[in-house]
Amino acid sequence: MSFTLGPALLFCPADRPERFATAAARADAVILDLEDAVSPGAKAAARGALIDAHLDPARVIVRVNALGTTDFDVDMATLSQTDFRRIMVPKAESAKKIVRIDTRFEVIALCETARGVVAADKLAAAPNVVGLMWGADDLVASLGGTGSRKKGGGYRDVARYARARVLMAAGAEGIAAIDAVHLDIADERGLRREAADAAASGFQASACIHPAQVETIRAAYRPDAQAVTWARGVLAAAEGERGVFRFEGRMVDEPVLRHARSVLARA
Repeated sequence: MSFTLGPALLFCPADRPERFATAAARADAVILDLEDAVSPGAKAAARGALIDAHLDPARVIVRVNALGTTDFDVDMATLSQTDFRRIMVPKAESAKKIVRIDTRFEVIALCETARGVVAADKLAAAPNVVGLMWGADDLVASLGGTGSRKKGGGYRDVARYARARVLMAAGAEGIAAIDAVHLDIADERGLRREAADAAASGFQASACIHPAQVETIRAAYRPDAQAVTWARGVLAAAEGERGVFRFEGRMVDEPVLRHARSVLARA
């Protein structure tokens, strides 16, 4: 299994089929949400919209309802009638339960509770899990807190810890890490700063909740021309070297070359 989607993943309520095509066209992939974005009374209509949807399955993730609920069972039965085979499992906490999901489906485990973050390494190791995402506000709520961010907009330490732990767990297993949504749609500067940090830290993508956020995320993940030139240069120089060498005044070893390869992959 692999995760090859681009950096901007856009949530779209599954009960708003009139938005599906636009969301898919604007973003690198669309996350059709059957969980928090859909009221209990609208879930049946949302499932019907999934069955009728005409979207490229390779660019669709479906956020189902939580494991152990009747809604989850109905969601999976619905998805079996479609070509959508990549799901996001919210409030993921148990790798044992994750591995019992129908093996036709790839899973992105959403770590958004204290139990889920603590179990991130086990969730990442599950054979059907292709990615981990984390969620800030549900996490802090699960701890009895009142907000994931400080007055200035930055994350509280507990949220930063969860973000790092999920990233490390995903990296240890060689699967994708997806950064949490930036809820303040008007805060373009904050989103740009957060997405740039996510890209530099090793996240493969950032989720978002509004089409206006897509280009900001893409730009943040896209290396600038200077970085691309440096990456190409140092990799070209490495072809004639053995071991550690010097390039543009800097000592270069294998970790630096891996950074360069990552820059070109994002470019």
